[in-house]
Amino acid sequence: MNIISDELLIEVYHKSKELNLSQDFLSILLEEINRRSLTV
Repeated sequence: MNIISDELLIEVYHKSKELNLSQDFLSILLEEINRRSLTV
């Protein structure tokens, strides 16, 4: 999933939480964030 930048990935994660999107979707994002060794 390196198609999007680290910054955009984190932004999408925060916005998804704000919008109460699916927990499955949040988990996928968080998995990728962790894979990249990023912090949110």
